[in-house]
Amino acid sequence: MDAGTSFDGDVQNAFDNQLEYCKRNDAPITARIVRALRDALAADEGAPFLNRIRDWQGVALADGLPLRAAGALHGLHMSGRAPELDAIYAGEPADDVTIVRAVAKAHSDWLLPWLEGPPQTNEAGRSSGFAAGMLWLADQGLPIRFEPFEIGSSAGINLMMDRFAWGLGGVHVGAREPLLSFTPEWRGPPPPQHALSIATPVGCDVAPVDLTSAEQALRLKAYIWPEHTERFARLEAAIAEAAVHPPLLTRMHAADFVEQHLASPQAEGTTRVLVHSIVWQYLPANEKERITAAMEAAGARATQDRALAWIALEADRVAMAHGLQVRSWPGDGKAHRLAAAHAHGAWLEWLGA
Repeated sequence: MDAGTSFDGDVQNAFDNQLEYCKRNDAPITARIVRALRDALAADEGAPFLNRIRDWQGVALADGLPLRAAGALHGLHMSGRAPELDAIYAGEPADDVTIVRAVAKAHSDWLLPWLEGPPQTNEAGRSSGFAAGMLWLADQGLPIRFEPFEIGSSAGINLMMDRFAWGLGGVHVGAREPLLSFTPEWRGPPPPQHALSIATPVGCDVAPVDLTSAEQALRLKAYIWPEHTERFARLEAAIAEAAVHPPLLTRMHAADFVEQHLASPQAEGTTRVLVHSIVWQYLPANEKERITAAMEAAGARATQDRALAWIALEADRVAMAHGLQVRSWPGDGKAHRLAAAHAHGAWLEWLGA
């Protein structure tokens, strides 16, 4: 960082934390971009794009500010408008800070809109955590017919999870002819072995992404960390599938969706399960309170034949990995931390409960 310069502690801390998160999750190129942005922000001179980041009015880490900015630069690189960025994204030696500062000055008008909304990190690999959570729930005696409903679904890629298959520590579950298959590196003891049946999921997002729109799909690609090349292939498969069988995705606020869904009839012999990944940090406090209250009230009415569960895969900024947490009713209704996981599903460390 340039000597003698500084910027707001909250913003700097957010970039420092995201830099470490990228390092711990095998993303050296994204780490370079985050570091270059952080150090460019510390300079006295700034482009409008950098000034907007530096003077951020929200809570920078909770708002995903470093990822908004990194996604903007990746999108710019993918557009071909800034060939100066090519060396960084190719993993070649370069003066990263000088390049980022110059690009920010030249392309601020193009970059600024990317800061207006949260990152769209719709990653199918995170569904491995959902499947592992369902195996644990089945082991608690809940019905193995799961009916997932998701908040913060983005483009709805994980609403296709009834078409996925997983190999989890030697346990194989999912579709017989899957759209996508996942075998994350498994650490720790294997999960419980059970058969699973997954009904077609439904979901909501306050600003859903249309996978059939080339422009919106490009935005999703910009938020993929470029070193994780397998994620681009997954996205292309999801785009092709959405053209034939679109996900059941509704434009709605999360709390409204949860309350409405819980009020609908539930079939006997099913486990209704709320799922979400990297969403909770973006929700206002009142929505979190409403969702929690609705789930706990519905949990109090749950029966063995009409069970309820909650699987959350959210960022753990201390452990620098995602944490898999599960609650269920009937049962103790308490949060059980089952696993730590790579940010995009490359590995999962099973803790059990």
